[in-house]
Amino acid sequence: MRIALVTGSLVHGGAERQAITLANRLAERGHECHAIYIKNDPSQLSRLRLPPPATVRCLHARRYFDLGALSHLHALLTRLAPQAVLATNPYALMYTALANPGVPLVVTLHSTYIRTLKEQLQMAAYRPFFWSAACAVFVCERQRRHWLRRGLFGRTNRVIYNGVDLEHWQPVNAVALRRLLGFAEEDYVIGLSAVLRPEKNPAQLVQAVAQLCKQGLPARALFIGDGPERGAVEAMARKLQIANRVVISGLQEDVRPFLSVCDVVALTSFTEAFSLAAIEAMSLGRPVVHPEVGGAAEMIHSGQDGWLFPVGDTATLVDRLAVLADPVVRTRMGENARATVASRFSERAMVEHYEGLLVELAATRSKSEQLRNRATAH
Repeated sequence: MRIALVTGSLVHGGAERQAITLANRLAERGHECHAIYIKNDPSQLSRLRLPPPATVRCLHARRYFDLGALSHLHALLTRLAPQAVLATNPYALMYTALANPGVPLVVTLHSTYIRTLKEQLQMAAYRPFFWSAACAVFVCERQRRHWLRRGLFGRTNRVIYNGVDLEHWQPVNAVALRRLLGFAEEDYVIGLSAVLRPEKNPAQLVQAVAQLCKQGLPARALFIGDGPERGAVEAMARKLQIANRVVISGLQEDVRPFLSVCDVVALTSFTEAFSLAAIEAMSLGRPVVHPEVGGAAEMIHSGQDGWLFPVGDTATLVDRLAVLADPVVRTRMGENARATVASRFSERAMVEHYEGLLVELAATRSKSEQLRNRATAH
């Protein structure tokens, strides 16, 4: 089966990482996959491993809506003649729908949070493109309900959870790295793996670490990533006089060693749909403390394989992290977390669901064309 996968860019982010994984895994299953990205940010380009005759193309859009890029996409899809197209997020959907591929179009939506009036207007403009899509895929049930109530849906709608490869996501020996990062053996290292954007609210973890230190716990924070909120994180650490207890690693191609340094992982986001970073940490046997947003309750059984806390509630976040300072407790929860991923959020299951959906839609279109051809012949 020939499949085109369209993304807004290949910037560091969970949605883009998932699109790359799908392209690679579908190609391994014998499908001819072609990757197309609209804006020239190839940060994760090296992750794409597509065998011939697959192609990878950038449309080099210079502005939000670029007619030249749209024309290029139309020409590409005409030449490639895919049997189905998978667009990641609304921006890629808009370009793909306007390019009119004439084949089943599937869109995967990875967000729930709209921050600005501009984004609200954009989402309103995206709605007709969703309505025309053969299928809208949501990454958790709560996200699906959220958007359906707001009139955002495809002709059909599915929930397909994000998944990770458990063979790849194995804990690694990180003793040397832990020492290199300046952590002592007795330190209680709390990790946060994300691009440091405003919606990730990373400074809250600094506040939590400061309160844990006041309780006498040897808490330290490891931010695995970088971004516009780095300055706010560093400023908060200085303000609370714990700058020496906060480490920022910068963006990492492979986060496994850095997550393995951590004793637990926390998210402090104002919004998440279904966090790939959380599943990755859980697969490494690290319990995750996660705000009650998006599909968190579908991912984590609070008190069993991690903890949930109300969004923005630093006091409860601190309480949850204090419980996990006990090595026995966090080891047990970490084992449960990896078992949860193995049973419900494997990469194999995710890929099989997408593959089945694309094959089903392409087969339905093929049958419809055959019926039309017979009717015309008669």
